[in-house]
Formats: sequence, structure tokens, C-alpha cells
Amino acid sequence: MNERKNAANEPPRARKSLKATAVVSSYQKEWFTGLRARVEAGEDFAYLNADVPMEILRAMDIPFVVNQWWAAICSAKRMAPKYYGLLKEAGYRDDLCSYCATALAESLDPDDKLSGPWGGLPNPTIAITRLTCDCQSKIFELFAANHGAELYVMENTVPRSTPSKWWELAPDRWEDLYDKDRLDSAVEDLRELIAFLETKTGKKFDMKKFIEVMELVNEQEYWYKKTRDLIAETRPAPVTVVDTINAVMPAQWQRGTRWAADHAGSLYEEIKALADEGRFAVPNEKHRLMWLGRGIWHDLAFYQRFEEKYGAVFVWSMYLAMGADAYIRNNVQSDPLRALASRYIGMEDFLHMPPWNSEWFLSEARRNHIDGVVYMVPENCMQAVEGSYFIKKIMEDAGIPVLIFKADPVDAREWNRETMTGLVEDFIETRIIMGGNK
Repeated sequence: MNERKNAANEPPRARKSLKATAVVSSYQKEWFTGLRARVEAGEDFAYLNADVPMEILRAMDIPFVVNQWWAAICSAKRMAPKYYGLLKEAGYRDDLCSYCATALAESLDPDDKLSGPWGGLPNPTIAITRLTCDCQSKIFELFAANHGAELYVMENTVPRSTPSKWWELAPDRWEDLYDKDRLDSAVEDLRELIAFLETKTGKKFDMKKFIEVMELVNEQEYWYKKTRDLIAETRPAPVTVVDTINAVMPAQWQRGTRWAADHAGSLYEEIKALADEGRFAVPNEKHRLMWLGRGIWHDLAFYQRFEEKYGAVFVWSMYLAMGADAYIRNNVQSDPLRALASRYIGMEDFLHMPPWNSEWFLSEARRNHIDGVVYMVPENCMQAVEGSYFIKKIMEDAGIPVLIFKADPVDAREWNRETMTGLVEDFIETRIIMGGNK
């Protein structure tokens, strides 16, 4: 691979204006250095999928890294093309889900500790995922084998009923949101996970510490709720998704810590100060855009390519909005494990299953006065298809035009930013401006 040629063809870096975004970037490097030191000192280290209840590990002080965060880091560091080349050379399919398989691909790199992001991923002793799709557990199994880690797989359940407006029920009425036996089963899964971790690591689960973690998560997500609502109400918008994605997504994987809660508060205060002072991200804002799908981690500057020419501003992404609506669980002291069970068992429903996701997306589009939706559907992830037909239909039935295109959030090998820019420009011109969504 010609690294010099690849460097010359790299997309421009996104402009990030918030101090909170820079703080996250600095903090995660420092935190990762500390994590590496703990692993090198002999502590157990876990690698988790994003829908694993990480709050348990946080309460037990078990170091961990989240799969999707690490995939985003590898992509942002321009490592994904190299890693996926190694995966192909090893005889694997060339269209494995990038979010799930990036770390598997990285584990094939003999030079990873020299060239990998921040010295590469330390060798995990534990790998934990859930049975939420057909290939994910197999990818984690292969990943665990390459690192000599112990694989732990959690069950996944699906709803038998679909209550309206889940985001209004989730904070306080999770017994109405889910089937009772589904919650019961999830609580037992949590108890089994705790038992496994205690046996594996020798550390004991402390309910008092766990409650503290849950309350810190609530504090963090309440700040995100205030931030989400502030951006929705402020025109022009004080920030765009380039800052909010970068500030929120990494901090979500630090949730349950004092740092993450304080950072969420500082993010809100910084954005509120911008709004109060009349300082806007794009002063000539004319069209508010919603980004559906995962972030394009290898080309975040893509979101800013439509601001000067069209006054088209991406103001919404799932990262901040999910924090606002999906995580908060009040009165956790009454039944902390059940509160956590109600948080994680619904994530796949909220994001990937219509009408759970489609109704929420429409509600968010209306809240944020969205003029058009740009919706990236990965070609290689069954979950991320997420009922795209129904999402597009509910939006357009409500008068909000939708552009769907296929791309990969972390693997940049087939990404053509000029072609993709042309698609969005045509959408803005023909569907938003000529269509009257001004």
C-alpha cells in the first residue's frame, strides 16, 4: 500500500469550533494511555460492543473499550483501508460490517503496536457482545481468538408490542414500555454477567457504586437533553453536527464517570453562551438538515461542504439526540438493575426497528425544524438498513424530503467525496429549494 499516495488523497479535516470538542480529543488520548498502563500491569481488559451494559463494568472498575468508538478512531486515523486490506488478504469477505469488524481486521496487523492508533489496541482478556445480528457474535469470536480473550455473549430479545412515543415513556415508565418477561429476562442476564465478571477478574460488584454510576449517567444525559433542545430552538444554529458528534460520541463511552457528566455540562454552557451572544455556526443559515445514520468518521468535513454555497446546515445527528431521549432512567435506586435493563434492551428497537425509530426520527425532525434529511445506509450492515423504506415514507408523507445513499462510515476505500457532494447538492437544489422547503 502506498501510504504517501493515500496521505495526499486524504480529505480535508473538519473545522471544529468548540472547546468541548478539543477537550474530548485530548482527554480520550490521556485516558487511553492510562488504560494501556493498567493492561500492561496485568489487569483484565474488556472489549465491548456498543449495546453491552457497560455500566456494570464501570461500577466494577474493569477497564474496557467500546467497539464502535474504536472503529471510529481507526477510521479517523485513516487506518481502515490498511486493516481491511489485511482482512481481504486473510481470505475473509471484503464486505464485512465495518463497525463490527474493524478491530478483527486490526488484530491481523503484525505492526499494530507500532503503527496503530495511539499504539494500537491492547490485548483484551474479555470480549463481550450481544446476539443482535447473525454475524456479530462470530466476528467477536474470531476477534477474541486472535487476542486470546474469553468470549462472553449476551442474549437479545425483541418486543411483542410497540407503544407510541417510547421517548416519553423511557425515563420513568419502562414497565409500560417493555413486556414484563422481557425485562425479567434482561435482569437475569445482568446477574449472570456480574457473576462471570466477578469470577473472571476477582473484583466484586458493589451496588452502592453501581447506583452512583447510574446517577452520573442521568446527569450527563440531562445535559445532552438541554443541549439538544437548545439547538432545536435556536436559529441560526449555534453549532453543527461536526462539533456535537465529536463532543458527544466519545464522551458517551465514558458515561458513568464524573468527567463525562461535567463535560456534558460544559458542552451545554458553551453552546448556550454562543446562542446568548448571537454567535452562530453558519450566519447565513437557510436550510436545516438532519443526518440519519452513523457518522462518516473518515470524512467529517463532508458535513460542512454545503454551508457557504447553500446555507445548508446539518444540525441533527443521532448521537446527541439518543443521549437526550434513550438513556435517562429516573428513580434508579428503586431497582437499579431493572433500570439498566430497560436502558440497553431497547437500543436496537430505538435505532433499527420501525416504527420505534421512524416515529422518533419524525418527532425529532419536527422539533428541529428540519427542511431535508440525508440518510446514509451502509451496504454491509443488516441492522443499519433499519427499515429505511418506512423511515423515508413517514418523513416524505410529512412533507420532509429524504435523500438515501449507500456508503461506509469507517471504510473509506470506495468513498468518493466529490460524487457524494454532488448527490447532496442536487438534493438541496431540486428537493429542498425548488421543492419549497425553505
